[in-house]
Amino acid sequence: MLVETMRIEGIPTPVSRIGLGTWAIGGWMWGGADDSASIATLRGAVERGINLIDTAPVYGFGHSEEMVGQALAGLRDRAVIATKGGLEWAGEGVRRNSSPQRLRREVEDSLRRLRTDRIDLYQIHWPDPLVPIEDTARTLEALQREGKILAVGVSNYSPEQMDAFRAVLPLASVQPPYNLFERAIERDVLPYAREHGLAVLAYGALCRGLLSGRMTVDTTFGADDLRASDPKFRRPRFDQYVRATKELEAMARIRYDKPVLALAIRWVLDSGPTIALWGARRPEQLDGVDEACGWRLSDADMADIDDLLEKNILDPVGPEFMAPRARE
Repeated sequence: MLVETMRIEGIPTPVSRIGLGTWAIGGWMWGGADDSASIATLRGAVERGINLIDTAPVYGFGHSEEMVGQALAGLRDRAVIATKGGLEWAGEGVRRNSSPQRLRREVEDSLRRLRTDRIDLYQIHWPDPLVPIEDTARTLEALQREGKILAVGVSNYSPEQMDAFRAVLPLASVQPPYNLFERAIERDVLPYAREHGLAVLAYGALCRGLLSGRMTVDTTFGADDLRASDPKFRRPRFDQYVRATKELEAMARIRYDKPVLALAIRWVLDSGPTIALWGARRPEQLDGVDEACGWRLSDADMADIDDLLEKNILDPVGPEFMAPRARE
């Protein structure tokens, strides 16, 4: 299979434009995970040509990183590992902490769990209002000089926050939420990335499974599933999003003979200097990757998609519910 690739500044290997997102592999907030299936999924992704693996310590108390480390034994040089820092567990949830001491400890812990001597792309997970952005950048600059991290990125940063960061250290990437249903970055972050040559790692490319084509209005989620607290998955909104997905499915089948999942990923890839992060925790969930590659959406179809969404989504809502709290 030929997966499209792009260059990210500071990473010597071309990076696949579809990356494997491993939040669900951590188990936390996704109803648990099967470790053997997770390892098979990770290794299967690399074998398919998906070399970008995006993870974070906060995904299951470090469990996602541990699975990545185990799975990539013998495959490390075929993979580009992207992980994150700047969040810590506190009570029953997570909070932001990008203090220099915290980041240094997180990098060392991530290197150990990932079983590697370097992190290809290290990202600050969320901005921390209690730590000057310049201090965060200087900490990563030092870690970069030490060879522990290669390229540096940020996640969930605004253009103004990226400007402050880039005044100290060049950025290679930004990771925001971006999918057919969550498009706020088109106002600011996406144009900024184009202007400054940043790769955009779009997380939630399938909007937490909404755009997989497998959900109906009767789909339910357990209390330990992230989607149980997502306002998109509550009626009457849920009905609107499911209806829109069904119409997108019909468009994809009639015009391209593709499933809606492929159309959703293709839309992300055709919308900028983007990488679509594809969340999977079982090998068969990667089966649709092939159908998202090697074609493009026409300008007319992009416009029709906009019209379809405007008609169906009467009460849109973003992913704001996922933002972790700041420290007191």
